[in-house]
Amino acid sequence: MAPTPRFKADSSPALFSAGFRPFFLLGAIWAGAAIALWLPAYFGELTIATAFSPRDWHIHEMLYGYVSAVVAGFLLTAIPNWTGRLPLQGWPLVGLTACWIIGRIAVAFSAFIGGWVAAGFDLLFLTLLISVAARELSHGAQNHNIRVLAVLCVFLVGNVIFHVEALVEGEADYGVRIGLAAVLTLIMLIGGRIVPSFTRNWLARENPGPLPAAPGRFDLVAIAAAAAALLAWVIVPTARATGAALILAAGLHAIRLARWRGERTWRDRLVFVLHIGYFFVPLGFLATGLSVFGLAPVSAGVHLWTVGAVGTMTLAVMSRASLGHTGRALVASANVQAVYVLVIAAALVRACAALLPDWSAALLIASGVAWISAFLGFAGSYWIILTHPRRLR
Repeated sequence: MAPTPRFKADSSPALFSAGFRPFFLLGAIWAGAAIALWLPAYFGELTIATAFSPRDWHIHEMLYGYVSAVVAGFLLTAIPNWTGRLPLQGWPLVGLTACWIIGRIAVAFSAFIGGWVAAGFDLLFLTLLISVAARELSHGAQNHNIRVLAVLCVFLVGNVIFHVEALVEGEADYGVRIGLAAVLTLIMLIGGRIVPSFTRNWLARENPGPLPAAPGRFDLVAIAAAAAALLAWVIVPTARATGAALILAAGLHAIRLARWRGERTWRDRLVFVLHIGYFFVPLGFLATGLSVFGLAPVSAGVHLWTVGAVGTMTLAVMSRASLGHTGRALVASANVQAVYVLVIAAALVRACAALLPDWSAALLIASGVAWISAFLGFAGSYWIILTHPRRLR
């Protein structure tokens, strides 16, 4: 294992001393603020000055706006541990963060500055992030981490296609599915490392007994089956074979999750919530597969993935990583536990809004309020943690 790198002496604010700090904080704020803007826009009470339709702006800013920030925060923190090299900090990190912020402003005001100009600003951030990640990973000996970089490149391609579709055809389609498929693949790859690892560490120390199954051939089969199902979903989302593949992937990942012994970790909320977040992955596969056969609305599966899997997993990772990398105890406070409950509730209520069309408006608002409260609650609870220097143990 590569040694954990030391930080360079730097006079910049603590916020820019490590990649997770600005991107976790600003990403969470934007996740809440974007939905706070989108809800009145959805009901016709607000106009956003974007060249995208309200639907496309909402999807883009959750998928390629918020998620890209969290991915950046995670990778800029994890890659130095993988390679043993010094992390990005100080003015280079300020510049990368500024690129992300400019992308959000450009997309929001693209009706004024032009859709193609906004696309250039937006795509610059992911391009720079991939360049930085590729440069750093080239110095590491762990070649399996290149898979993460490859998926990130697919994510960038999805963003390019999203802009082209939205600006030329008026509505994004393939770009949405490519981006979501890439994010789910990242969750399956990275979650497959951290969830059983954190679970094993906690169980070995606090609750001796059966431990998570070691990563092996079954995990490779489950990921490959899910990747094939997602590829089919991107290309032919309504084909019956795609539905069958999605349902098969759901079963395999439900088994994968069960092998991690998450039911034995309920006393440690920081670990237990990772299992709940990953549970939304097979649940989304199942609902999306059933939608192909007309047994569930498409929106239910998509939002079990986006609000449930993506929302819960990102909050779980951000809350744990922020504590660990700032020298604080790995304990979920009451506020953080409330954040977990809120995002899980947002996912379930949003799925119900798709299943119960007569109640969709009220449920949509309830889900949005829960989501906003979860992410702004995280930002408020972790403001001091992310903006102040690391504690010395």
